[in-house]
Amino acid sequence: MKLVVQVKLLPTPVQAAALEATLHACNEAATWVSEVAFAYREFKNFGLRRLTYEQVKSGWNLGAQAAQHTIKKTCDAYATLRANLKAGRLGRPGSACYRRATQKPVAFRPLGAQPYDDRMLSWQIAERTVSIWTTGGRMKDVVFTASPTQLATLALYRKGESDLICQNGMWFLNATCEVPEAPLNTDPVDFLGIDLGIVNIATTSDGEIMAGRELNRIRARERSLRAKLQKKNTPSARRRLNKRRCKEARRAKDINHKIAKHVVAEAERTGRGIALEDLTGIRERVRLRKPQRATHSSWAFAQLGQFIAYKARKAGVPVVHVDPAYTSRTCAECGHIDRANRVSQARFTCRSCGFVDHADRNGSRNIRARAQELWRCGVESTAPAPPLRPRDGAGRKRSITASDARCASPGL
Repeated sequence: MKLVVQVKLLPTPVQAAALEATLHACNEAATWVSEVAFAYREFKNFGLRRLTYEQVKSGWNLGAQAAQHTIKKTCDAYATLRANLKAGRLGRPGSACYRRATQKPVAFRPLGAQPYDDRMLSWQIAERTVSIWTTGGRMKDVVFTASPTQLATLALYRKGESDLICQNGMWFLNATCEVPEAPLNTDPVDFLGIDLGIVNIATTSDGEIMAGRELNRIRARERSLRAKLQKKNTPSARRRLNKRRCKEARRAKDINHKIAKHVVAEAERTGRGIALEDLTGIRERVRLRKPQRATHSSWAFAQLGQFIAYKARKAGVPVVHVDPAYTSRTCAECGHIDRANRVSQARFTCRSCGFVDHADRNGSRNIRARAQELWRCGVESTAPAPPLRPRDGAGRKRSITASDARCASPGL
């Protein structure tokens, strides 16, 4: 299983200037290659290399490996854009968003990520330094910092390319590691149901609530501050908004990691599988009042599902996604379905048998029961592999959108 380990570089001012000049040169060359690809309608690596390889090497003082990676990065960007157009993520053909994404070639940001292979980057893990190629020559003894777990993973499983990233003035290396998976538990004794919600982010069928009302108070305070800054709309307010956005994203990611780690560890310890709701397309299916929309869409539930999935694959824990329909209205004891069963957000009272329970725990028990039924019917683990998507102009692992990429025509 492929995982990405991110380590932080600690370059000196001279080293940082050399790294910055390297990213500027590589991304300027990639933008030129993109324009050539757009003009000649050539988006495949080999054909585009024949058109641009010599000019990239001589025009931007790039080495052979750097030039090849720059050309391949351009091809990957067009492949990602093509996939997004096909999937409808950039609107329907003829829409304004679709036209913006298909009328210009892909443009790369000056500090976009640059891939490095083992010829351009060597690791001295024991000394916590790297030797890295730059446009000014090979630069040795660039210090990096990482946790003991990350160092062990790098030493044992690092394989393939690494990406040089500059984000908010800080330098990172994203190293690809081929981590072995534990044998899948094909005979779980039971399932641990996980109910995802707005008030309580995750509730297990054991009755454990993770990230509940205390987190919601923090989220409400952040949302209020964000609204005030948006209303003010001055340059300093916009800078603070961007800073708050990054901080909120880091907090959500940290909490999702902690929830996923705890859930997988508990399932592995007890020999159980994990049952999750299949929330694909939930925003299109659910109709909400205007005051509820921001709360409903303000947590990264898809990210939480991805974290649980890849941690479960690594531990050999089966994961089954079930249909969430009516799990909050169904009695976990007698199976009676009634909208009136859900007395309030936190209270469930069955109108048929009188069973009383916490509403989220009742829902998680229904999710567990559905996973058990699916497993008895022969459904295997539905945990996907962790996505390793192409880089965007800033080096983040995600799909290119209309704001980052511009392409030539719908016929890509």
